[in-house]
Amino acid sequence: MTSKKETVFVGLSGGVDSSVAALRLKKTGYNVVGVFIKTWQPDFIVCNWENERLDAMRVAAHLDIPFLTCDATEEYKESVVDYLINEYKSGRTPNPDVMCNKYVKFDAFLKFAIKRGADKIATGHYAQVRETEGVFKLSRGTDSSKDQTYFLWTLTQKQLKHTLFPIGDTVKSKIRDEAEEAGLSTFSKQDSQGVCFLGEIDMAKFISHFVDTDKGNVLNVDGDIIGTHEGSILYTIGQRHGFKIENIKTSSKPLFVTEKDLERNTITVSETYPKINSPEIHLKNINLISKNLPDIFDAQFRYRQKSFKVRLKMIDSKSGMLTVLTENIDRPSVGQSCVFYDNDKCIGGGVIK
Repeated sequence: MTSKKETVFVGLSGGVDSSVAALRLKKTGYNVVGVFIKTWQPDFIVCNWENERLDAMRVAAHLDIPFLTCDATEEYKESVVDYLINEYKSGRTPNPDVMCNKYVKFDAFLKFAIKRGADKIATGHYAQVRETEGVFKLSRGTDSSKDQTYFLWTLTQKQLKHTLFPIGDTVKSKIRDEAEEAGLSTFSKQDSQGVCFLGEIDMAKFISHFVDTDKGNVLNVDGDIIGTHEGSILYTIGQRHGFKIENIKTSSKPLFVTEKDLERNTITVSETYPKINSPEIHLKNINLISKNLPDIFDAQFRYRQKSFKVRLKMIDSKSGMLTVLTENIDRPSVGQSCVFYDNDKCIGGGVIK
């Protein structure tokens, strides 16, 4: 960040990360406005968005900055919740946090801010934006255990141009120390977990409110029935919980979901985590943050997964064939995000077909 008399709207979630983001921006000399993003909440879950908003208001008052509320209820319901439900219904594995960033934080919130005179927006993400000769690059956060670039691969040059990540160059422990030293009430608040804005939810119970699910059979790799499950659409490849085994010899080894059949309503489990059976992975909805894609680069199928070497052949501007160059890679589920990296730079990604 550089000291400029620009106006920055900061997404204040009521947590410590966004609180320190606002604190740093004000210290740097920006005109800072705190904004709480209100989203859709289901009536069957006890949600604490009002308490989160109150915490955000307290931070804004402590920093003596204006406070606004951005109503992104419709965008969140349509682009995050409806998407999540439809992906499960189709047998795919959704990534709601990616969609929340794409359509809520860096679309609805960005438009809200620009319309009201902001030059930029800022959030408490652990990531970094760097500009080189007019090209904006998205880099991993300094704290590798908190890096959130995996969930930001859909961002574009236009969005990055108007985005600041004030805490991306700092480890989490120092963020908490900084918040405490500044007298921010959020310094000891626990990190939010689970789905963006919804928090920790029982996904099976959540989905069952929107989709009828029936119990089905759990099969071993030989096709024998060894247990029951709550509905095949609820499971993802590699999952090791949520099903009941009744007919198998006692073993201390975990069982992983390796296949699921929505028509027969069955899932197949194995003691071996499923590996990719072909080095070629089809991708759709590809976004490249910059045009310069290396011939060979790194990729991740999951958040915090160890990256591996790949090569991408573009079929058209939004789809491509990914060739995995590293052996023994865990097989991803259809619908998951595959995110591209060039060293510490996130250079884009796509959705697994």
